Amino acid sequence: MIHIAVMGYGTVGSGVVEVFYKNRESIQRKIGNKPMDIKYILDLRDFPDSPYAGKMIKDFNIIADDPDVEVVAEVMGGLEPAFSFTKTCLERGKSVVTSNKELVAARGAELLEIARRNNVNFFFEASVGGGIPIIRPLHSSLAANEIDEIAGILNGTTNFILTKMIKEQMAFEDALSLAQKLGYAERNPSADVDGHDACRKICILASLSFGNHIYPEFVHTEGIRDITLEDVAYAGDWGGVIKLIGRAKRVSEDGGEIYAMVSPAFISNDSQLSSVDDVFNGILVRGDATGDVVFYGKGAGKLPTASAVIADIVDAVKATSTSKSLHWKDDGNNHVLDYKQQPGAFYLRMLGGAAGIQKARELFGEIRLLRRPGQPEEEFAFVTPLFTEAVMEDKVSELEGSGCRKLAMLRVLDY
Repeated sequence: MIHIAVMGYGTVGSGVVEVFYKNRESIQRKIGNKPMDIKYILDLRDFPDSPYAGKMIKDFNIIADDPDVEVVAEVMGGLEPAFSFTKTCLERGKSVVTSNKELVAARGAELLEIARRNNVNFFFEASVGGGIPIIRPLHSSLAANEIDEIAGILNGTTNFILTKMIKEQMAFEDALSLAQKLGYAERNPSADVDGHDACRKICILASLSFGNHIYPEFVHTEGIRDITLEDVAYAGDWGGVIKLIGRAKRVSEDGGEIYAMVSPAFISNDSQLSSVDDVFNGILVRGDATGDVVFYGKGAGKLPTASAVIADIVDAVKATSTSKSLHWKDDGNNHVLDYKQQPGAFYLRMLGGAAGIQKARELFGEIRLLRRPGQPEEEFAFVTPLFTEAVMEDKVSELEGSGCRKLAMLRVLDY
């Protein structure tokens, strides 16, 4: 009998237990018809009405000290006690699978090394993209490629809000309230709408793709709170939509220098990412051999995320040793270059009338003016040619110094 423990019985944890028992027979067939069972479910709360009440425990040491437990699913979330519990399990010879993006983004390299030393595995497919397979393809299916760039819609809540703004002309605050009502957004939505969730996910993908641990605190991150329906209308006139994009790009051949950022941006209607709507995620991987490959699906939710956790449990049971391809190193250095040196095009919305337009042409050269219904006479919007962010800042300051006022500024991306 292969014994499993589940740490955490919240949304994802209860989903893991539900999917396991619903599909237990087919899961066992995938590991050679070996019998499997969940022996423990760790949670500090009581669930007296649960059919699994007999498996509930409150003491982590019961799991740590039981040699029969081979695989542990960490689905508690947060850094502590998740890190300490995961570290202990790995050191005791138990493989750990997790959906905890905060844990992987902060301590992934360290936990992978502990797993390697103890000849077990630390798997985290569910930490990015919910039920979308992306971690395994990056270190397995696409192993023949040098990954040059990754960009994606990595947060379903913000994508739902932006979709409502684009498709139904719903103001940000109204769309956020709806997302909270439907259970997509937390009462405190900061992790989603301020971009922190997407930042952790792009850090995990960048670490795996480029080989060095990428710390979230070094990745410039902007959210969607300031996006307005006016900006949505101008994006439509330009020929695209606004999406919150997490992206990372290799600069040096060895992956030691990269650009990484999370921000809202104009995305062309020609892009495969532009049609990723509602709570769905889309992740574009640009390889030197494959070109662009896009992964699409539900990026969050109880059952999609549970599906990825169970898949990792199956892989952990089947593994005979530590995965050789799932790794990156943490040398303690920051490998993310200053985002202000990254070139790109920009969208600007200003107040300043005809004189402002003339000054913008002097400063930026060939600009593309945009229009929207109900556009005030003094308001103008345009897309610039390519400039570094530092140069853009200087030019915008000069434009504002001439009497114009900046209302909005977004990046324009080519994916």
